[in-house]
Amino acid sequence: MATMVTSTKTVTKKGAGSSKFPGPNGNGKHRNGDEFFEPDSKANRYRVGMWVALASIAMMFTALSSAYIVRAGGAPDWVSITMPRVLLVSTALILISSVTLEISRRNLKTSSFGGYRTWLLVTMLLGLAFLGSQFLAWRQLARQGIYVASNPHSSFFYLLTAAHAVHLVGGLLALIFLLIRSNLVKQVKVTPRRQASADAVTIYWHFMDALWIYLFLLLFLWR
Repeated sequence: MATMVTSTKTVTKKGAGSSKFPGPNGNGKHRNGDEFFEPDSKANRYRVGMWVALASIAMMFTALSSAYIVRAGGAPDWVSITMPRVLLVSTALILISSVTLEISRRNLKTSSFGGYRTWLLVTMLLGLAFLGSQFLAWRQLARQGIYVASNPHSSFFYLLTAAHAVHLVGGLLALIFLLIRSNLVKQVKVTPRRQASADAVTIYWHFMDALWIYLFLLLFLWR
């Protein structure tokens, strides 16, 4: 009889411990197939971290924009360059890429992984096409004899567009990571962590889109 009472107390104690740690490994994660579902508070760290990173990027481009405006306002040697027409194409490409990435993100939200991968790939191709059109714009200016040191306007044009291109490459690397990850993992339902990572990359890409529109207007309509 004493043995039965001891066993009952042991089971009760273990049960109380399991209520504190609901996950099978005692870490708050729940398994569904081969995937762990993380609490939303942990998944949201991806989005919060992205906004913090974007704040630092925004500060950098704000400083460059301020220098551009000051230099353009009081520079007798300022010579405005003619906008390469290919930049209109690049602007259209990056706008369309934001739409395709948003479609991809919404496909992921509804667990439509085929559509998610397809539109993710389309976004990557549009991003590469944008970078290609930027390179063509630089070559067109070079053929006209306009280089970085030609005048203050050309210097800021190359600096701002190159800085934007570097950050866009970072976005492309993030898209490649999402695509590879989606092909390696077989899922039935999207996890909060995976959705949060896709949301963070989408926020970054939309920011790059808005930043390019801002730079385009600044470089060719400010003065």
